[in-house]
Amino acid sequence: MGETDETVSEAPSGDVRGRILAAAAELIAAGGPDAATTRAVAGAADVQAPTIYRLFGDKRGLLDAVAAEVLGRYVAGKAAREPHADPVQDLRDGWDMHVEFGLTHPGLFAIMSGGTPGAASPAVAAGMEVLRARIRKIAEAGRLQVSEARAVGLTQAAGVGTVLTLLGQPEGARDLALSETAREAVIAAITRVAPAVAGDGARGAAAALRASLGDTSVLSGGERLLLEELLDRIANGEARRE
Repeated sequence: MGETDETVSEAPSGDVRGRILAAAAELIAAGGPDAATTRAVAGAADVQAPTIYRLFGDKRGLLDAVAAEVLGRYVAGKAAREPHADPVQDLRDGWDMHVEFGLTHPGLFAIMSGGTPGAASPAVAAGMEVLRARIRKIAEAGRLQVSEARAVGLTQAAGVGTVLTLLGQPEGARDLALSETAREAVIAAITRVAPAVAGDGARGAAAALRASLGDTSVLSGGERLLLEELLDRIANGEARRE
C-alpha cells in the first residue's frame, strides 16, 4: 500500500478524481448504488478511503458526482442534438431519450431520483432547462393548452414515474408500450393538435402570449408579473378566484 499511496499523492488530483468516478460508475452499473461502498470504490480505484472523503465529502457526495458526470455528458449531447421541425415531435424524441437513458443506467437513475427534494444537481438542472426549452417552443407555436410550468411539471413527473415503473418490472418482461402510452397521454394533456388561431379558444392563445412576453419591453416589472399570472390561469383553465 505504501507505493500505491505515494503514487496517488503525486498524481494530479484530477486524475485521481476521474479514476474514482470511473470505478464507482462501474460498480453502480454492476450492482446498483449499494455496490459502490467507500471500501469497494477505494479498492477498485487503487486509492485510500480518506482520498474519497477529501474529494467528495461522503458516499452521497460521491454518488452525486458520478451521476452528474454521466448525466452531464447525456444532457450535453441531448442539448446539441438538432431539434425536430415539429416542437411536439421534438418533445416526443426527448421523452424517448429520457426513458432509454433511465433503462440503460438504472443505478444512476435511482441516485438522481432519490435525492433531497428541491436539491437538484447542476446536471439535473441542465436537463430541466432542456425540457423547459422544448415546452417553450410548443408554447411559441401556439400549441400549448396549459401553462408552461404545468406542462414541464407534468412531463417531468410522468417521465420519471414511467422509468421507475419499468425498472420495477423484470427486465425480460417490461411493458415498453407503457412508455409510449404515457408519453402520448402527456402530450394530449398539454398540447392542441394544431396551432392556435382566431376563434380557437383562449387557453392556447394565452399560453402562446405568455411564451412571447420576453419579446416586449412595454410592461413594468409589476405589470409583467400580473399578466404572467393571469395568462397562466387562463392557460390552465383555472376558475376565477373570488
